[in-house]
Amino acid sequence: MADQTADVELMLQVKEGNRAAFNVLLQRHRMPLINFLYRFTGSRGESEDLAQEVFLKVYQAAGKYEPRAKFTTWLYRIATNVALNDLRNRRPQKISSLDAECDEEFQARRQWTDATPLAEESLIGRERVALIRRAISELPENQRLAVILTKYQELSLKEAGQILKCSETAVKSLLFRAYTTLRHRLVSTVETGIL
Repeated sequence: MADQTADVELMLQVKEGNRAAFNVLLQRHRMPLINFLYRFTGSRGESEDLAQEVFLKVYQAAGKYEPRAKFTTWLYRIATNVALNDLRNRRPQKISSLDAECDEEFQARRQWTDATPLAEESLIGRERVALIRRAISELPENQRLAVILTKYQELSLKEAGQILKCSETAVKSLLFRAYTTLRHRLVSTVETGIL
């Protein structure tokens, strides 16, 4: 709660022209925002570019900022719009780089663990991460966003609803449909012996 209050105060300072306050917000939210966009786009480089675009829009909108909701809700609403616009602009998308990106993320996460898994466990782990990411990326936009916002960004149903401009009940429905689809796709993958 203190961080949210601090973020609102910082944004109000940005509204008054304080660039140092903007830099603090940028440093505080840059990596979580890139991670959010990465889970949506599947590309680290594109996620960084989109995050830069989001922060540019935040800076440009500073004069109109009104703290009606949590700062992060406002920020992720902007990020969602930027990501959806980008997705619509490049609709025929291939996920060819997704496997390489997943492998990089898997290796980065392993650096933080002490236990070294066997080679087979690493291979299975990478394959599972790639399959899950691919399955999520194939969900309809709103379902994918609902999963990313609640599962990966750990936002509440209410916050996700504000970002997606729908009710908490609608978010629950999106999540139910998304998890049903994911369960079906991933169970069929396991049953066919791929994992």
